[in-house]
Amino acid sequence: MKTIAAAEAENRFGAILDDAQKEPVIIRRQEKDVAVVLSISEYERMRAGNIRTFLDLRNAVAGQGAANGLTEERLADLLSSDEA
Repeated sequence: MKTIAAAEAENRFGAILDDAQKEPVIIRRQEKDVAVVLSISEYERMRAGNIRTFLDLRNAVAGQGAANGLTEERLADLLSSDEA
């Protein structure tokens, strides 16, 4: 990954956008990483991966609940008892 100073990013924004099509570009300000510029395709790939991971976790939890006898009715009962 390429790293550049914030001042350079301001002066070379178009070039940074071009660079980001090849690899993410880290922007640093005062010796700290503060942002990353990446291509939309890389962003969408990461986002899709996060959604898939969440759905897999949700399905695993639901499967474990069902295997342990958790029904929709029991879940509704448990959730309604929290409100009291």
